[in-house]
Amino acid sequence: MTETRRLYYEDVYKKEFTATVVECREQKKGYAIILDESAFYPEGGGQPSDVGTLGDAKVTEVHEKDGELLHYTDKALEVGAKVEGKIDWVHRFDLMQQHSGEHMVSGIIHEKYGYDNVGFHMGSDVITIDFSGMLDEAQMAEIEAKANQIIWENQEVEIFYPSEEELKELEYRSKKELSGWVRIVRFPGADTCACCGTHVTRTGEIGMVKLLSVVKFREGVRMEMISGRRVLDYLNMVNEQNRQISVKLSAKMDKTAQAVERLQEENFRLKGQVGQLVDDM
Repeated sequence: MTETRRLYYEDVYKKEFTATVVECREQKKGYAIILDESAFYPEGGGQPSDVGTLGDAKVTEVHEKDGELLHYTDKALEVGAKVEGKIDWVHRFDLMQQHSGEHMVSGIIHEKYGYDNVGFHMGSDVITIDFSGMLDEAQMAEIEAKANQIIWENQEVEIFYPSEEELKELEYRSKKELSGWVRIVRFPGADTCACCGTHVTRTGEIGMVKLLSVVKFREGVRMEMISGRRVLDYLNMVNEQNRQISVKLSAKMDKTAQAVERLQEENFRLKGQVGQLVDDM
């Protein structure tokens, strides 16, 4: 087994690095490259892998299998060669914002209601989280407000590795019993959780979280949320949709709901008149 030095744990902001190709394994589709060191984060814990390039080869996925860090590429790389690795930083930072925002929301819910995060998926559009208890829209608004207040306080995110004795005394979220080498990520005032993912170093870098929806799911609820740049993209989309509606209805943008209500009432009235005409024929 080849052990790769994990540069993303030493510096989560490292976007470029130089490494030596240790192995190049031909696959059904492309190649699996093993390096002596890497800043590419592998898929795991609900977080997608990094993507980017190794030299002129595209890195499409990164996975950890049997302790080895496998970089899946579209081209072969020569064993022993030095290669320049480049992380797709826009992709990585987006995932850091989403994962950090999810931690804060999950931690606040766990602290306030005692619910566990029993399912987590980081999609390309939204994050879905399954909780073991019920939440309503009013509670969602309170959680969102508290999370954003802590974000705007711009507190430092703590990452540390407690000893086994310290771990026994530490209160933290985890989906299973842990021992030995455990990485703890703490968002002051929001969450302390065992996690191997990539996170921002200050809460302010998350920017903002937005809780989009909550529906009953199994014995609890499924929540959809977004963080960071995705919130801005979402607000721009909603604003543009509302602008188009306001133009079509000749209404101010803060009066579109009332304009739609008037249109519905007018439509109902006209349907009634048409129905009456038909009856009179």
